[in-house]
Amino acid sequence: MITLEIPCRDKSYQWLLQWITRNARNTQHLSVETTFEQHETGKISTHFDFMPSVGIHFFTHRGRWIRVERTREQQSIDMQLGIPYETVTLTTFGRDKQLFVDILLEARKLALQRHEGKTIMYTAMGHEWREFGPGRKRRPLSSVVLPGNQSERILDDIKSFINSEKWYESRGVPFRRGYLLHGPPGCGKTSLITALAGELEYSICILNLSERGLSDDRLNHLLTVAPSQSIILLEDIDAAFVSREDSPQVKAAYDGLSRVTFSGLLNMLDGVASSQGRILFMTTNHLDRLDPALIRPGRVDVKEFIGYTSDDQLKKAFKNFYPESSKQQLDSFVQLVRKEESKLKEKKNAKVSMAAVQGFFLNFKDNPEAALDNIHLILKQ
Repeated sequence: MITLEIPCRDKSYQWLLQWITRNARNTQHLSVETTFEQHETGKISTHFDFMPSVGIHFFTHRGRWIRVERTREQQSIDMQLGIPYETVTLTTFGRDKQLFVDILLEARKLALQRHEGKTIMYTAMGHEWREFGPGRKRRPLSSVVLPGNQSERILDDIKSFINSEKWYESRGVPFRRGYLLHGPPGCGKTSLITALAGELEYSICILNLSERGLSDDRLNHLLTVAPSQSIILLEDIDAAFVSREDSPQVKAAYDGLSRVTFSGLLNMLDGVASSQGRILFMTTNHLDRLDPALIRPGRVDVKEFIGYTSDDQLKKAFKNFYPESSKQQLDSFVQLVRKEESKLKEKKNAKVSMAAVQGFFLNFKDNPEAALDNIHLILKQ
């Protein structure tokens, strides 16, 4: 007989439980796993998956009997997951290990099918990454309206990096890429990253540097064990660290909550132990507040400014919401928006962001004429 033991900390553990759920349907001792699925309409439905509970179960696969024993330790807890330590043991007749290899491959394929067409968000929990909420439908890059071909240029740069591993190795250059998106709030920085992940079929790992208890060592560990084909996202990096050139009285918004040091962050980005093959995005609303050491070449390779709407962006956004609109309506919309901005030019930030444009259009979903007639409401967004 041959036996395979899978501990709960192994990445294939959840895959295997899902596979057993589908194949071991005759067992009468069950436990439930509740999952949520988000549909295109935004509605979230609930699914109950039943799987063999703690104990011994039998089922057949490809004409061979398989014994499944799921055990749970009562006295010990997995420190990484914070749950009782579990193992699943599969036992079958014969000496051929290929059956177990095939089962694990089928389990992996089943897990990938559940995430097909979706962008998975991960957040740091302890010393590992956990899925954060249900998978989101991939956002098309065309839905993010930026000036010119800015979106396509960034996407092409990422694709070029992904396909250049041998080029980096042959020249002794660390195989990693850093991007900094800066500009006013509501102009599309986070939306662009979400769309890029969808276009690349990558997941997004959201890293919060202000998390209580996060240390330099744990930060390095998380970057090392990040899921493959994922984008690391550090949002509002200026809120975690201010420039060392600023006055010592100026403190970060989250000062004192985290044990991550500025030196630890720099070492994570390009130190000796920094991970390879990594794509990292940072966003900030205040480029001038960032320390020059943080955004030097090697840590940040590409800097892109995403600002308030240009005339071209306004026209593209209007056309996206109202596909049947005429050229005259597009020109009128741009002129009216600029006119409203000029009325308030003496006030600070009297500019229209893409978030404001989108919020304005939502009030007039199928009526472009009403949108033009009520243009005075756009700056209230």
